Amino acid sequence: MKKINPNYNEGMWKGAPASSFLKAQSLRRNEIAEEKILSEKLRNNQLKGYKFRKQHPIGLYITDFYCHQLKLIIEIDGEYHNLSEQIEKDDKRTRILESNGLQLIRFTNTEVRTELENVMEKIKLKIDEIITVL
Repeated sequence: MKKINPNYNEGMWKGAPASSFLKAQSLRRNEIAEEKILSEKLRNNQLKGYKFRKQHPIGLYITDFYCHQLKLIIEIDGEYHNLSEQIEKDDKRTRILESNGLQLIRFTNTEVRTELENVMEKIKLKIDEIITVL
């Protein structure tokens, strides 16, 4: 008998509410500087040939970058992610996304701005880790 994950949402990818798509569209138009920086490195399948979507809705969440083929989410966190309330929300969000077979890697705005090559190397290592398992 297959074990049912209580957090699994069959429509998670296709079933995101219309409001999530509208919000994602707005976020893409108003992206922060660090998202623009990372976006330039991820666009046009530059990273090992994988396509990353910007501000991609997954269920009730909007991810900064998402690669469907790898089931990999990349998040860029601003200073407010250091607040205890936000840390709890981020932890819950991460658990739900991971319980649905997704992997998540996080970077701070500062890392993207000042250590971009290190960020890219960590993403490449994560991709290698994922494709080794696939």
